[in-house]
Amino acid sequence: MEILSMFLLFLFVLWTISATRILVLGEDPNNPGFISIDCGAANPNNDPDLNIYYETDDGFVDSGHNQQVSSDFMYGRLRQSSKTLRVFPNGTRNCYTIRPTSGGNSSKYLIRAAFLYGNYDGQSQPPTFDLYIGVNYWATINFSSIDSYIHNEIIHVVPSADHTIQVCLVKTSTGIPFISSLELRPLNDTMYQTDATTLALYKRLNIGSNANIRHPQDVHDRLWWADDTNYTATTKFGRWNLTSDPVLVRRSDSYDVPVGVLETFSMADSTGSLSINWQTTIAADKWIVYFHFAEMVDLSLLRDFTIYINGKNLTKISLEYLTPVTIPSEQFTSGIGFNFRFVPTYAGQSPILNAVEVYYLLDPSRIPTALDDANAMNGIKTMYNVMKESWQGDPCVPTNFTWEGVNCSTEDPPRITSLNLSSSGLKGNMANSLANLTELEYLNLSHNELTGSVPEFLAKLENLKVLLAENPNLCTSGSCGLSKKTKKLIIITSASGCTVVVVGCIWIVLWRKQSAKRRKSMESKKGNSESGSKGISGKIMRRFTLEEVARVTENFNVKKIIGEGNFGKVFRGKLDDGTEVAVKKLSRSAKEGPKQFETEAKLLLKIHHRNLVALLGFCDEPENMALIYEYLAKGNLHENLSGKNANFLTWDQRLCIAVDAAKGLDYLHNDCNPPIIHRDIKTANILLDEHLQAKISDFGLSRIFSSTDGTFITTDPVGTRGYLDPEYCKSRSLTKKSDVYSFGVVLLELITARPVQGMEHVVDWAAQEVKKENYLQQIVDPRLDGQYDSDSADKLVTIAISCVEKAAAQRPDIHKVHADLKACRDLTLERSQGTASKGGESNISSYNDVQSSSIEYPSSSQSTSSSSSAWSNLWRGFTEAFFSS
Repeated sequence: MEILSMFLLFLFVLWTISATRILVLGEDPNNPGFISIDCGAANPNNDPDLNIYYETDDGFVDSGHNQQVSSDFMYGRLRQSSKTLRVFPNGTRNCYTIRPTSGGNSSKYLIRAAFLYGNYDGQSQPPTFDLYIGVNYWATINFSSIDSYIHNEIIHVVPSADHTIQVCLVKTSTGIPFISSLELRPLNDTMYQTDATTLALYKRLNIGSNANIRHPQDVHDRLWWADDTNYTATTKFGRWNLTSDPVLVRRSDSYDVPVGVLETFSMADSTGSLSINWQTTIAADKWIVYFHFAEMVDLSLLRDFTIYINGKNLTKISLEYLTPVTIPSEQFTSGIGFNFRFVPTYAGQSPILNAVEVYYLLDPSRIPTALDDANAMNGIKTMYNVMKESWQGDPCVPTNFTWEGVNCSTEDPPRITSLNLSSSGLKGNMANSLANLTELEYLNLSHNELTGSVPEFLAKLENLKVLLAENPNLCTSGSCGLSKKTKKLIIITSASGCTVVVVGCIWIVLWRKQSAKRRKSMESKKGNSESGSKGISGKIMRRFTLEEVARVTENFNVKKIIGEGNFGKVFRGKLDDGTEVAVKKLSRSAKEGPKQFETEAKLLLKIHHRNLVALLGFCDEPENMALIYEYLAKGNLHENLSGKNANFLTWDQRLCIAVDAAKGLDYLHNDCNPPIIHRDIKTANILLDEHLQAKISDFGLSRIFSSTDGTFITTDPVGTRGYLDPEYCKSRSLTKKSDVYSFGVVLLELITARPVQGMEHVVDWAAQEVKKENYLQQIVDPRLDGQYDSDSADKLVTIAISCVEKAAAQRPDIHKVHADLKACRDLTLERSQGTASKGGESNISSYNDVQSSSIEYPSSSQSTSSSSSAWSNLWRGFTEAFFSS
């Protein structure tokens, strides 16, 4: 009886453990390692066709609410997982967090996100939004119709130290983000071997078949789509004449391609070669292809052929009977499409192809918050049940999604330096997780319901300078046994709140100094390439009198004029210390001048970046307002392209200028909080220093973008004709994609050196030219005389065309544009490196990217002062002390 009791107890414990795994991790009891989330579902369910268990999204996401598709879509064989969806009307970023156990030791996963709008809201207006994997951009979800079904799939490697996966939906321009299902499948580490962190699926085709195949035929639940390839007229299709599933010899094949996929194929006719051509609009940096083959006929002479990708030899292959083989390509670049050719070695043989997978590499350039800091913040969030909208995903990255109340350092990986959780309804003891925030300098936990005593570990945080901890039931005195060091750290706030303000100001100055030290340290590590770049961070903001400005410009000598705009004239001048400057003097007749002048001054006081023109000082006398900038010796990009000066830009130099300008615009859009839209990106507003480093200028029309839905409605579009986003002109809805369009026009100017508004607009002209064969010879600036890398030129054209898509939703984010341009530039420089090293230094701007600090500044409503005198007083007094710190 005792033995029976023990056995029953064992079974109960085993059942409890299994049930807990399903409840907590969402793992499929029938498929170890599978996690399948039916987003928006009220109850778990099992898909009988797929033999897959779907869990609800409870425990994976703590925002959003459930919906189901319209009754009009509840028909046919619509899967249960497509009938419901989770929508996220609140917040900019909403994230699912998955902690897989992988059913083994794998850290490689297939992740699939699916979306069916199904007119759930009755509006017949599908949204557009972005999808992120962790802190990095994955895809833009854009629906062609209300019944469009979209699935996006990646193969993702999780760092061994952090077995956590976050999939985030980011609100961008129109509509409310949603998701129908989210699936995770563990993969063997021997599959899809590459040094890339994330591969995004472009195509996975069941060649020669009109059937879709997935689980249970595919043990990894890959979705093999029916073949949609446009083959040549001489291509044959076939199915192996099999009476039963053959026993395959998979001795060197770890990909487990299903027999149902391998039993169909395409084959060249008797003339020999098999050819596949695809066009793509994805401006990806690198691509990888996996070709799958299986010989199902016992031939006397092995089928032998060579594989070519875009005309380059990949490898020669011989197919053995009943032995599947997968041939992966190396990483390669491609402009607007692919050509795969399979050429037989022996006459009379026909190459075959059974299946193919095409992936592109996602940009992994953003580095997430340091793991200890991220874990600490998530521990705090869980312990206190913090429900702030912004507390989703990574605490620090991207910087425009940084959690409310959190400030982070600018190093890689970012560290948390400030945490303000005052008046957040916190209850209980102080979280032990705080001990892991070792770079914390400022901590505000006041006005909560914390109990117990201040823990001693806070005194061990070497960088912590300020602790605000006023709570009615929190012991902060010596009676709690606190050490002297801990008591010195604590600041009790007064009822009036004045102490908070004073302490906050003290901390801001301390934080500024510490950030400046970090920035200086980082920049020193970058080498001498940064020595010529000056900015606000390196200069004390100076207020000039009219007499000083007149002396700098030799009494506004007309010979010193180097530019002129609607605001007035720009003079070249020299400070007393010999520093050359450009002085923009506001004309009294400028109608919108004072407003634009003030806008530009305010913005440049609060932001700085190596690819934005640096403001060195100002004169704010009412009738003689002037801004003093660093002087950029090579003038603006328009002059350099049009031949108005003696400079001629090589192809390498143009690529580096494009990268610089994109980096500056990326900073405005994605690293400023809230983001800034420039509204007048053009070649005349991109200035070049003596090293041809590009810097964006003229912020008079810029707008701080505090709108939560990513849209800013204007009465009349402003900007420069030829660069204006046509969708912005039509709808009056300003988005970051409006700047992307303007930047696309700039890229076309860099490529062609054609005027924007000639006989035909450069966008329309380019759109027609790229359709022609050998179009590069017609579109690239003829003055280059063929001295450019054709692959990078093809790539640059593709990027430019993607930026000037008529529909804003189809344009990429500038962060992706910048990443693509870097890859394009690097490709050229790698190929010319040997020549450059032999011929001496190349006269191109340095392409070492410097991490620039993101300065949080007030929203537009806060930054517009009620009177010019108040603004002037603030400007004259506080900025000198503030920026000099």
